[in-house]
Parts: sequence; structure tokens; C-alpha cells
Amino acid sequence: DHVIQPRIEDVYKKDHLLKGKWAEEFFINDYPVVLELGCGKGEYTINLAKKYCDKNFIGIDIKGARIWKGARAVEEMGLKNVCFIRTRIELVNSFFSKDEISEIWLTFPDPQLKKRREKKRLTNPQFLNSYKDFLIPEGIIHLKTDNFPLFEYTLDIIRQNNLELLYSTPDLYNAEVSDENLYIKTFYEEQFIEEGEKITYLSFRLTNSEPIVTNQSAVHSPQSAVHSPEKPEIFNFIVFRGSSKIYANRRFANFRDRQSAKRMKIQAGN
Repeated sequence: DHVIQPRIEDVYKKDHLLKGKWAEEFFINDYPVVLELGCGKGEYTINLAKKYCDKNFIGIDIKGARIWKGARAVEEMGLKNVCFIRTRIELVNSFFSKDEISEIWLTFPDPQLKKRREKKRLTNPQFLNSYKDFLIPEGIIHLKTDNFPLFEYTLDIIRQNNLELLYSTPDLYNAEVSDENLYIKTFYEEQFIEEGEKITYLSFRLTNSEPIVTNQSAVHSPQSAVHSPEKPEIFNFIVFRGSSKIYANRRFANFRDRQSAKRMKIQAGN
């Protein structure tokens, strides 16, 4: 009851049956609908739903095992204002009509570091323009990530297109932030924090009526940042596709340093 899993051919260039009717026909209420894209196990979606009974929450992800885990948690908690859609985010416009979504959360999305995969970044102009089709004019988009290049890339897009930047910080947990929603932590976020990674956050509105574009000469590119000699401790990234996590070389360097220190300590004790 909590997972909708349409076939690709049923929503590719076609409207889902619930498009424009999520609150009325699925949730059976008239509450606003909040969307989380790339929701994983749904930690953010579930925690927000527990806090806001007067809102509906939909999490979208293509990974079935993760979504089903979130759905089981929703069932156990008896939450009625949550559902998950298993589909590709590229097809999101097949599910929602104009002004149907009140808010969007992007929590630790794959930064898609390679230049050829730039269009896959969830804050790429192509995606932002698609969000305009269903996000209310005053709707807020939240980006929370441990990936600093993606954070900077998104800031550049916002500035170039004169979008309304509401808040940004390169170090969320050392900033003075009063919004309790930002302190919800996902499974992977807990790991990042344990490893000493800084969590970035920004929120903005798609206020510009013009199509959102990219000025390639001005945008900070995560892929070019990979090879930046000026900030190797931040930008030297390796992507491990199998685990859907982004690791930095720096983490492994720190790990090796800790292991080396342990061995030296043991040898000194002997």
C-alpha cells in the first residue's frame, strides 16, 4: 500500500493515473505534498512525515530494496501520510501536475562527478526546469550533501540564473541553524560525520520565470575540481558505483594514517 511501482513503459512520455490527484485520491485529504528525490531508505521522508501530520510525503528512488525497507518502517509506524514511488527521477514529470508539489528535498544525491554525466545531477538546469512544471512558485528546494563540488556547482547555477537563495552553509553542523528538520540524519550521513566529513546545505526557490540555463565557462565543474591542484584534500574524489556512496581519497589517506599510527604504537609497546 505504501509503494507504487509502475512499469517504465507505462510512464515514459505518459501520465501516471494519479498525476494531479495525489492528495485527493491517494492520501484522501487536501494537504500539501512534499517530495524527496533519491530518497534511499526514506529516512528523511519518514521523519518529516512523523513531524508534520498536516502534510503528505512522497519519496522517489529507483533502488527497490531501499524503498521497501522504508515502506516496512512506515507500515510498522502506522503512518498514513507517506508513500514511495519506485521509478527513475528522469520520469518525475509523468507523476505530478502544475503546482502539485509544495517542497522538494534532495538529500545526499549522487553528485555525478564525470562531465559526461552532468545532466544526471539533480540540480542541473534540465532537472530544475522540470521541477518548475510541478513545484508551486514559492516552493523551496533543499540540497543536503557531503559533496562540496556539487554544493558549489548548485550555488553557481543559482547565482547565474538569479534564483532566490534562502540559505547556504558549507558546514551545517558548525553553523547556527535553528531549523530542526536539517538535523535529521540518514544512514550514510551518520557515516560521513563519523569520518569527519562536513555536511553542506542550501535552500532556494525557482523564482526566475526564464528557463534555467548553464553558462559552461562560468559554472564550477565538479569534474574539473577532481583534478584541482589547489585543493586536493577536498576535490580528489573516487566514485564507487556499487555501493552508491561517494568516497574521497582523503578518507582513505586518513584511514591509512590511523592504521599506521596504531601499528607504530603497538611496535613501540613491544
